[in-house]
Amino acid sequence: MPRIPLTWLAEHVDLPAGTTAEQLAADLVRVGLEEEAVHPAAVTGPLVIGQVVERTPEPQKNGKTINWCRVDVGAHNEEDGSPRGIVCGAHNFDVGDRVVVALPGAVLPGPFPIAARKTYGHVSDGMICSARELGLGEDHDGIIVIARLGLDAEPGTDARELLGLGEEVLEINVTPDRGYCFSMRGVAREYSHATGATFRDPGLPVPDAPAGGGFAVELDDDAPIDGVPGADRFVAQVVRGVAASGPSPAWMQRRLTQAGMRPISLAVDVTNYVMLDLGQPLHAYDLAQLTAPVVVRRARDGERLRTLDGQDRVLSTEDLLVTDSPAGVRASRILGLAGVMGGAESEVSEATTDLLVEAAHFDAISVARTARRHRLPSEAAKRFERGVDPRLARVAVARVVELLVEHGGGTPDAALTDVDRTGEPPVVELALDLPTRLVGVPYTPEQVRETLTEIGCEVTDAEAPGSVRVRVPSWRPDLAVPVDLVEEVARLRGYAEIPSVLPVAPVGRGLTDGQRARRAVAGALVGAGWVETLSYPFVAPEQHDVLGLPADDDRRRAVRLVNPLDDSQREMRTSLLATLLDTARRNVSRGTTDLAVFEIGLVTRPVAGAHPAPRLPGGVRPSDADLAALRTAVPAQPRRLAGVLTGQRDPAGWWGPGRRADHSDAIAGALLVARTLGVELVVRQDADHAPWHPGRCARLETADGALVGHAGELHPKVVAALDLPVRAAAFEVDLDVLLAAAPTEPVQVVEISTFPVAKEDVALVVEADVPAGDVQAAVRAGAVSSAAGDVLEELRLFDVYTGPQVGDGKKSLAFSLRLRAADRTLTAEETAGVRESVVAEADRRFGAHLRA
Repeated sequence: MPRIPLTWLAEHVDLPAGTTAEQLAADLVRVGLEEEAVHPAAVTGPLVIGQVVERTPEPQKNGKTINWCRVDVGAHNEEDGSPRGIVCGAHNFDVGDRVVVALPGAVLPGPFPIAARKTYGHVSDGMICSARELGLGEDHDGIIVIARLGLDAEPGTDARELLGLGEEVLEINVTPDRGYCFSMRGVAREYSHATGATFRDPGLPVPDAPAGGGFAVELDDDAPIDGVPGADRFVAQVVRGVAASGPSPAWMQRRLTQAGMRPISLAVDVTNYVMLDLGQPLHAYDLAQLTAPVVVRRARDGERLRTLDGQDRVLSTEDLLVTDSPAGVRASRILGLAGVMGGAESEVSEATTDLLVEAAHFDAISVARTARRHRLPSEAAKRFERGVDPRLARVAVARVVELLVEHGGGTPDAALTDVDRTGEPPVVELALDLPTRLVGVPYTPEQVRETLTEIGCEVTDAEAPGSVRVRVPSWRPDLAVPVDLVEEVARLRGYAEIPSVLPVAPVGRGLTDGQRARRAVAGALVGAGWVETLSYPFVAPEQHDVLGLPADDDRRRAVRLVNPLDDSQREMRTSLLATLLDTARRNVSRGTTDLAVFEIGLVTRPVAGAHPAPRLPGGVRPSDADLAALRTAVPAQPRRLAGVLTGQRDPAGWWGPGRRADHSDAIAGALLVARTLGVELVVRQDADHAPWHPGRCARLETADGALVGHAGELHPKVVAALDLPVRAAAFEVDLDVLLAAAPTEPVQVVEISTFPVAKEDVALVVEADVPAGDVQAAVRAGAVSSAAGDVLEELRLFDVYTGPQVGDGKKSLAFSLRLRAADRTLTAEETAGVRESVVAEADRRFGAHLRA
């Protein structure tokens, strides 16, 4: 976010004397610019001007020669008035020079506290400072001699004020629609709006000098994005004989440092300084490395570029490039990514003396996509992607040329290149009563007109009565529709004037049945030891492969987002497990291996052949046909519930070794969900349903055969791909199906029987391929249909055995039955009758017999 030195801002707007960063922040927040941070002074403590009165070179044993100096620091001298003794290793100063001295108690950037210390056989009572040590940039000349900076001051003078090192800097937060505030010009304008202070616009158009005969430039975008050319203005001017690689003036280096940028050289610093001042990004090319014409075009397949940061980048055909034409081949060499970063070939070097200064206007969308694609959030890209004033290019180039000539000794060419294809700013028609209707504050028509004029709009009467035509200023591309202008009226007239009106709470409305059901399900799972989580519904297309989904699986058909938050996750999830398993993976990777997590959320299941939603313009109400098309395009979004178990389900301790979670725990979790809603599920084996293990996957259905979901152990390949503990288990059920199957009638309370319980254990031998769930259903049916009536209170499978005692291809299933009647104590004959009925029903269905 932009940093605002107060002295720099004061060049463009009248700041009252003594204004602090906190006061500036309070003024700017009234117009929507929030404080991000207040950066304190770069140097604290005593930093003064000293005059060298004695310098004695002393060779050392290590081959180094140090200077033992006596420095007059005025009122900060020794108690007897004698100069302070300071050891210094630099040699670019002499007796009589006035230098910057940090005395004990000062703290330099780093932080680096200064104290008196013994070194090289002397007590050094301070430090003679260089530019780097004070955070003023690189040391081009070593120790700062203030006369070389064009400054003078008596010994003992506060050097912090002289060099601007005691100034606070305000960092502000700028919303994406107000890119003009990424400059001193824009912030000064907003301060003027907030306080009424006089604003001096440094971006006013310069007198139109004839353009022509300059360096040849062509704009050739043959594949504009959404029909908008990537560049519609390109201004360039040649400056010859410039000390381009030399240092920029100290005041400029100081301001760049305060603004958070590192001073590099005159050519780079000047372009950065003007960008921060006006908001127009600029670039300086080594003229000796260029061949006309310069062409702005789109990248071609297979092209690459090494940018100034040293990275070799593969370009996209959407990238906008600045190129030149060596060896007579037009647009054959890439100079840089337009509006983002320059290339290494045309970089200004120590041998550079002739420059081509460029300022262009590039399309915001094109620059934003390139910066995101290459992960290059450069200072230029931050401004272009938010919208730059297309009329600034000429002004900015003139300012850069002026500074180069003043501080680098160059001579500008009389010819100027200005390829200008920009149009007039848009005109928006606004009903003068719209701000009142939308904001709720009674703004008068005169107030609306005055406010819009204040922000730079040209307001004229429209044909419709009560309306005006508003030509927005060139630096405000965010003002495109009437509601944007309404926002400006509300902002400048004061957010404090907007009343706070609390909505009236409706009476007699509680949770819906669906909300109560979801809360009940979540509460039941939490009570059983599960932890609820939430995740974003976005997945990468590669996630389908991780889950092992077949090529023809419907879950591979996903909705693709036009503008995803993350390019790697550009699809909406079609399965809740796709994101829940990623949550489990993240926890396991951080050491939490014993997990039982669940999530309730929507999945998106598009229908094959469905039409995409229409893209409608903003600021106007869609027609009924548009709304109908939107509703038709919305895909099905069923509500699912999924759970994942890894590691130990029962922890180990003195009581035993513990128990690892397995497929039965996942099935139990799904059955708990159904039981909470009053739905009995039928559990069947499913031979193959990704991402579950083919032999340990259960298909869950309602009594009438409707599919509810699946549960079981995850496939080993899925577990390995996600780095989960072995034998991890999961379930996923469709809550909408369960709620549709849930009883709607109130539950009838049944009186608890006070008669004793009777227990029976039955071990049945069946074929090994008979599902245990089917046998359990037969046992339940037999118990209910016995002569004793419906006395079955609980049925539980407690043992499965295979081995020589039951024979090859057989297994034994042992069930525990709890029997209790509501009105009597069961007799031995009745419990025996239940046992016989159970065995008979199992024999009828599966040929089962009692285990011997």
